[in-house]
Amino acid sequence: MAAYFVKGLTGFANTLVLTSILSFGSDNINITPVDLLLGYPCNAIIAWKERKSIQWKTCLSLSALVLLGNIPGILFLKNADSKDIKVFLGFAILFIGIEMLYREAKTNLNKKQSKSFLAFIGIIAGLLCGIYGIGAFLSAYVSRITKDTQSFKANICVIFFIENTYRLVLYSILGIMTLSSVKSALLLSPFALLGLGLGIWASHYLDEKLAKKIIIIVLMISGIALAVTNLTA
Repeated sequence: MAAYFVKGLTGFANTLVLTSILSFGSDNINITPVDLLLGYPCNAIIAWKERKSIQWKTCLSLSALVLLGNIPGILFLKNADSKDIKVFLGFAILFIGIEMLYREAKTNLNKKQSKSFLAFIGIIAGLLCGIYGIGAFLSAYVSRITKDTQSFKANICVIFFIENTYRLVLYSILGIMTLSSVKSALLLSPFALLGLGLGIWASHYLDEKLAKKIIIIVLMISGIALAVTNLTA
C-alpha cells in the first residue's frame, strides 16, 4: 500500500519503496517479478487517466532505448550473486536520491537535452529496470521535458507500460517469472490498487514537492543501510 500510494501520488518510485524495504529480507530475483506484475496494471491506469498529455514521439524513442538496456540488466539479475545485486542497489538508490533532491531544488533546469544524453539516460534506465524494475533514473529525464505533473505521469507511465510488457515476456522466457511470483502478486494486488487509488486522491490535496522530498530522504537512508549491511556481511 505504501509503495503504490507513492506511485499514485508521484507517478513513479513504487519500486524504489518496495524494493528498498524487501531487499533486507529477500533476494531481488524474487522481488522484481512480483513488483512487475503489481505495477503493470497501475501504469496502464495512470496512463489512461492522463492520456490527453501523452507525447508519443518522446515515449516511443525513450522506450526503445530502455528496452535496449533491459537485456544486460535482466541477465545480471538472473546470474549475479544476490549480495552484489543488493550492494549495487543500495548505491543506485543513494545516487538516484541525490539526483532527485537536486532536481527538486532546481526549478529552471534546461528542458532541451542532447540526443547523446537521451541515449545515456535511456540505456542506464533500462539497465536498472531490468535488474530491479526501478525507473526513477528515467523520471529524472522525463520531468525535464514535460510541462506539468499530469504530463509527467502520462508519459512516464506509458514508457513503463511498454517496458513492463517487454520485461514480462523476457522474465517468462528466462524463468525469472515463476508461479510463486504470480501467486504473491495476486495476493498483494488489492493492497497495491488501494494504495494507488489513495495516492491519486491525495495528489489533489497534499503538497507534492514536500511529499517527494520526504520520500527521497527516507529512500537515501535505506539505500545506505542496504549497501553497508551487505558490504559488511
